[in-house]
Amino acid sequence: MPEHTQLCLVSAQPTPNLTPALDPGVAPRRIILLVSPDMRQRADWLEAVLKPRGIGIERWEIADAFDIEHIQQRVLELLERERERVLAADIALNATGGTKPMSIAAYEVFRAYDLPIFYVHPEQDRLIWMHPQARPARDLDNRVRLDAFLQAHGANLESSVTASIPADRQTITDWLVANTHRLGAPLGTLNWLANKSERTLLSPELEQHQLERSVFSELIDRLADAGLVTLQGRRLRFPDEAARFYANGGWLEEHVYATLGDLRREKRQVQDLARGLELHRRDARGAEVHNEIDVACLAENRLYLIECKTRRWGKGDAQDPGNDALYRLETLSDLLGGLQGRAMLVSYLDLPPAVRRRAEDLRIRVCTGARLPELRHHLGQWIG
Repeated sequence: MPEHTQLCLVSAQPTPNLTPALDPGVAPRRIILLVSPDMRQRADWLEAVLKPRGIGIERWEIADAFDIEHIQQRVLELLERERERVLAADIALNATGGTKPMSIAAYEVFRAYDLPIFYVHPEQDRLIWMHPQARPARDLDNRVRLDAFLQAHGANLESSVTASIPADRQTITDWLVANTHRLGAPLGTLNWLANKSERTLLSPELEQHQLERSVFSELIDRLADAGLVTLQGRRLRFPDEAARFYANGGWLEEHVYATLGDLRREKRQVQDLARGLELHRRDARGAEVHNEIDVACLAENRLYLIECKTRRWGKGDAQDPGNDALYRLETLSDLLGGLQGRAMLVSYLDLPPAVRRRAEDLRIRVCTGARLPELRHHLGQWIG
């Protein structure tokens, strides 16, 4: 794209302004942000991502995001200033963001000046020229990474895990997934014991009848062979925090992450992937909030969040902790992914009917119980 400047309309959805700016084929040298008073913080977030990447940022303030005449006047003033700098023919309008009055007003002024205008299709992640229409549309490159995407949505990624899963641990994980139909109760016991071993790495004592259960013994033997636990009398000892986390449900997180890694090698649209994400952001009142995300990936510049659960579910009533998990997942998907954010719940136990219905109401995909061995297929459909 020959234009070195883009006018972007700042709104609560930063992705359509972010992706063209980071695509080398259309990336500008300079971006002018059309900003209303209530969007100044959003402009801060965008600037924090774009400026370190060598893009010059300027703000063009408007007083009212719904006053078409006012917005037209401000855009006219901008283009006249650019004309005085002999730059008027070197600017394009990204008409995707902002309020509808902002988009309409800016569009009309740019058409009057016969300047280029484009729109980013939210579903197809495709740049479409509105004027002149003779220019070919283009699929935007998947150059955005998780840290930049989250930062543009107001969250700073403090830490995450991107390392591949060791082969020996992947083997035991594959065995767990293939046998969840008969390991339900033993895995629940293991999860509880590992949870109670936090900080000490030593579990409470097991009852003799638990030790005598053949399936539970088989589970502990498998973990012991993998070096993840030792049986000391009636207690389990974990060699380190990583092993305790694995037994406390981390195995499911690793399985989801590894499965997405396989898909990433096959499907080019999966552009970034991480697990165990810890981030902080500020809420509407300015208070700092810390969040944890089990697994996240970007595909075609769209955010996918996955919550992994190995705990037992309640009856699905208002006090069921499963409801909290669903509401948290929905909230984070909206806050961090915008209108195109997606969420999935993966559980090795089946969901109570009430929890499943609530997940459907919140548009959260689920993969649970007997369908867990089919996770690869479900993820492929979901992302594809």
